Amino acid sequence: MSSKDWIEKDFYAVLGVDKAASADDIKKAYRKVARESHPDHNPGDPKAEERFKAASEAYNVLSDSGRRREYDEMRSLFGSGAFRRNARGGGQPGGMPFDVSDMFGGGGGDRRFGGAGFQDLFSSIFSGGQAGGQAAPRGPARGRDVETEVALDFGDAVRGVTLPLTLRAPGVCDTCHGNGAKPGTQPRTCPVCHGAGVTTRNQGSFSFSEPCRNCQGVGTVVEEKCPECHGSGGVTKTRTMNVRFPAGVADGQRIRLTGRGEPGERGGPAGDLFVHVKVRPDELFGRTGDDLTLTVPVTFAEAVLGTDLRVPTLDGAVTLRVPPGTPSGRVLRARGKGVVRRDGQAGDLLVTLDVVVPARLSDEARTALESFAEQTPPAAREHLDARVRRVS
Repeated sequence: MSSKDWIEKDFYAVLGVDKAASADDIKKAYRKVARESHPDHNPGDPKAEERFKAASEAYNVLSDSGRRREYDEMRSLFGSGAFRRNARGGGQPGGMPFDVSDMFGGGGGDRRFGGAGFQDLFSSIFSGGQAGGQAAPRGPARGRDVETEVALDFGDAVRGVTLPLTLRAPGVCDTCHGNGAKPGTQPRTCPVCHGAGVTTRNQGSFSFSEPCRNCQGVGTVVEEKCPECHGSGGVTKTRTMNVRFPAGVADGQRIRLTGRGEPGERGGPAGDLFVHVKVRPDELFGRTGDDLTLTVPVTFAEAVLGTDLRVPTLDGAVTLRVPPGTPSGRVLRARGKGVVRRDGQAGDLLVTLDVVVPARLSDEARTALESFAEQTPPAAREHLDARVRRVS
């Protein structure tokens, strides 16, 4: 990406956030735009694909604190009108009628800028940091990262699963292998920029470097273009890969697959693929960390007299002993029946007992319960009765 792109493109507007937005706000905004405009959700929509690419480009800059600071500084410098032409047509800063050489030390340069002159300073800005207007050739560029979302069943997330993942995203052209040239031919060095990818032009006291218009900043030109990608070196393609989701992957977790993103430019490494995991809830089980949770209803008689409960797990069933006199809400633990951790150890299954009170009783059951009530001591409510007497 050239410095000119940084000046002309408003990455904050692309993501729909304010310039003072936090890193989390920028991430949330990018995910929203990426989901809405992802090519998989908008097949055959070139505008959506362009929005997706623009959002990825903006996030690539704004998500990096160092690059974001440089972007803000350059936008502030050139967006403030610091180099408007004055009424006499001269390139004076802000239209003020003074000699630029006076401010920057004339031909000798100002010590505040390391002895570099004004021309060297701005040539450095546009040519990637080299003074004297010598632009560095554009080398290999890393491909952009790609994000996608996958929904897993609860059991698959706990046990781990390998699933095929299909993506529709830019990729290297298989016909020309990314160089953009017709098979049997090769790109040649650009005769205008001589492979540098940028050209320098002088305007009075200023020297500006910009991407070479002849080769679009690549440094090479293709005379006979590839019939498949038409010289771009890349095509939008559908690719399928097998992705391994480890046992115990949690809802909201992000899995990084190195080198599975967009291919790099000019031989650069590919970006990464980030898979956001959404876990579908289970009709029986819940999850707390590495422990699974389960609620089991029991009758009043089972809670009072005790019983053996046969309860399900994700890979079978276990028997739990309910001791006599167990209150409602008691939690029983089945060790090792939870989520398997990376070290091979497993969490537990936590079973919460819920004593069920019947809404209706038969005459026989009511008689038996009344007889039971007469034979059992009352509940210990003396401390409550004492408070009632004081406030009455």
